[in-house]
Amino acid sequence: MTGVHSANFDRADGVDKQVGFLWAPNWTFVFMVFLPLFFVFAIELLAFWKAEGRLKLVALAEPIESHDAWVRNVESSSSTYWAVFLVCLVFAGLFQWIEVCLIPLMNGGGDYAMDWGKLAIVRPDVISVPEAILFTGIAYIYMAIFFYIFFAGLILLYTIAHDFWKIRENLRNQPEVDYEAELNEIGLMVIRGIFRCTILGILVAICMKAQSSYLTSSDENIAAWFIRGMSSAFHQRNNVTDGIGFRMPTHYSSLLVVISTCIVFLFGSIRIGIGSQFRVTLWKMFAVVALLVAGYLLIGTVAGFSIVLALGVFSALYGLFDPGFGRWPASDLGTKLNVS
Repeated sequence: MTGVHSANFDRADGVDKQVGFLWAPNWTFVFMVFLPLFFVFAIELLAFWKAEGRLKLVALAEPIESHDAWVRNVESSSSTYWAVFLVCLVFAGLFQWIEVCLIPLMNGGGDYAMDWGKLAIVRPDVISVPEAILFTGIAYIYMAIFFYIFFAGLILLYTIAHDFWKIRENLRNQPEVDYEAELNEIGLMVIRGIFRCTILGILVAICMKAQSSYLTSSDENIAAWFIRGMSSAFHQRNNVTDGIGFRMPTHYSSLLVVISTCIVFLFGSIRIGIGSQFRVTLWKMFAVVALLVAGYLLIGTVAGFSIVLALGVFSALYGLFDPGFGRWPASDLGTKLNVS
């Protein structure tokens, strides 16, 4: 409708750069693939925990925990949800839109690299300034709402892990109850769900940082940027970063996403503390997360960063389909969650 789905502009250094909306992974892959999948896996884990996993553990030593206890755990984070909502709406949505899009569109320039949101400055034949202001305003509100739901999902994952730990500690105070097998099995299901959400959270951050790094590069499109990052390792090219003079706002917001996601995964791993028979699986999860984070940190900084990034992404995609890395419990509980 707006014409910014695929659009080029001639940059001052002579590069004919593709800045179309559909070429921006931080708007396409993030909001069309990774965040929807994050919501699916988070909802799946929440439904499992409330309707099956938690009930099985509570039944081992009734009445150590009840449904009311779970409700209290969720309600205890009410202020956190409101704080996250305000931060996402006011800062990530409104303030960022004003700084990154509105002011440059009104003043005709800025310190940020050109993208589809500011295309009206250099290509008024494609989209006018009023249209760009309206479209970017809607897009940033949409983004703020999505990221609020994302961080709310992380808080819920944290709550599930903490609730599991409280139930486990109560069970340990009842030595007459045989709970280890059930506890390890359910704990493995929970950590797998958290692992999947962690992968998707880091992939979101990778898309955000990759887009800003590409926009400040001298490549014509993001595919060429990725290929050059890979070939630079074989041709001993060191000029992988050539965006001096441009500000990259998503570098900081993407780092916040990575840190928040990894903290939840680390907290969940410590709190759940699955048995020794599943430690190998847990270490594999840590290896995939570490490889993904390394790929994120290396984006646009060293020659051959695309190789590490590709290895991390392929490992992560495998982990999404098989978070147990080939090792599933033999019970019906494990079979039910071997989906997606």
